[in-house]
Amino acid sequence: MSPPIIAGFVGAGLVGLGLYALIVNPEPLKKLLAFNLIGSGVFLVFGIVARRGAVGVFPFDPVPQAMVITGIVVAFAASALAVALMLRLAEESGRVTLDPDAWTKPDDGAEGP
Repeated sequence: MSPPIIAGFVGAGLVGLGLYALIVNPEPLKKLLAFNLIGSGVFLVFGIVARRGAVGVFPFDPVPQAMVITGIVVAFAASALAVALMLRLAEESGRVTLDPDAWTKPDDGAEGP
């Protein structure tokens, strides 16, 4: 097998592993990491497809490569924003969870009116 084919399979494996982790894990930080894993797999597959589809005098097509680099930057910024929002949620509420029942349970030591 050639290296581009192996890289394509690795990218597809990253996407599959990220989807599995996104579905199984309820914690927001793990979901964010799974989403980043999916993005990394997509970037890898897209880069390999762009490399294999290059024609003409250029050994690589520069447009898909520029799109992958832009996507990486946007994914990093979105991840930083998501982490900042999770930190703010933890600061305000003391909890970071996606469980809807966790918000209706009374706090420890807090008494109602």
